[in-house]
Amino acid sequence: MNILQAFFLILFAVLLSHCGVTGGGAPRGGTQIINVSAYDPKEQHRSGRAYSATDVRALRDNGAVGLIARCGKGGELDEKCQQFLTSADRCGMKLGAYYRTIATIDAVKQADQFVNGMQEMSRSRMWNQREFLLCADFDANSSLGHMTRFLDRVKQRTGIDCVVYLENSLHLRLTLSGASESIKQRFRRCPYWVALYSNESGAGGPFPAPRTPSGLTKQYNVWSNWQIWQYGGVEWERGCSNPKVYPGFSRYFGNLDRPVERNLFRGSPEQLQQLWTRHSMKW
Repeated sequence: MNILQAFFLILFAVLLSHCGVTGGGAPRGGTQIINVSAYDPKEQHRSGRAYSATDVRALRDNGAVGLIARCGKGGELDEKCQQFLTSADRCGMKLGAYYRTIATIDAVKQADQFVNGMQEMSRSRMWNQREFLLCADFDANSSLGHMTRFLDRVKQRTGIDCVVYLENSLHLRLTLSGASESIKQRFRRCPYWVALYSNESGAGGPFPAPRTPSGLTKQYNVWSNWQIWQYGGVEWERGCSNPKVYPGFSRYFGNLDRPVERNLFRGSPEQLQQLWTRHSMKW
């Protein structure tokens, strides 16, 4: 790391402290959200608290206020989605669901499966909470047509503009930054959920490596800023999970005994509630 890179990293750490996040990654006024799928929970790495699809109290007790579970991926429903959401509901956490689209599968078909799955889930039991945040996780090779067809179909059926999750993808950055203004306006109705686990990777094409979530947001050239930042993910190495976390944050969430995918909301608890209510399916 050269002197200039070190300077920007220190500057970003200072900015994080003003956003309510300590240098070690523990919340200090920041709002933490966990996202899960059938791959969770990962294997145990150390001593500490565990969680399961049917018991997520350890996530709540370590400061997570919301849980976003994968509803499906590319035509297949996630078998743990309802278990996770039911457990989070019992704990009083905010509820959300995302659908991971595959670019080679019809976008409308996938949107219908997402909406049908969430509607069926909402009818299948008595919930303490009455809303699910809806999120779209797009394949890194998605076209503009694929993404807008998915978003428009969900909007047509639910009246909701999904939160949009985008990887640090060169293809997606080129695609969206070069889109027409009308397409960009369509995406701006959707809060931006940014994925960035490193301040070094992601360079390519006309773009320098984005050092911060705001830097990556600028490269997409759609939103004025991000709303949710996935700063902690998991990568697989030789069949084992390994935490992949943005520098300055701890590798593990609180006292959990295994890695988990985690996110930070940019804003106050009141602003988080407003976003959740505005972009949630209700019944």
